[in-house]
Amino acid sequence: MREIPQDPVILMSYLNTLLRDRYGSLSELCEDMELSEAELKEKLSAAGFDYSRERNRFA
Repeated sequence: MREIPQDPVILMSYLNTLLRDRYGSLSELCEDMELSEAELKEKLSAAGFDYSRERNRFA
């Protein structure tokens, strides 16, 4: 498992950059980085950010 930022705002920005530049979907990113998609969504949702599959980003 790769180290990721713990601050939700920084994490959102970090993931959005990866999603924009390297990955076609959140599930692809999570599989490659060995992260739990459900845990990421839960953590970011608690901070007010939700994943849009159509836009492939958190907002």
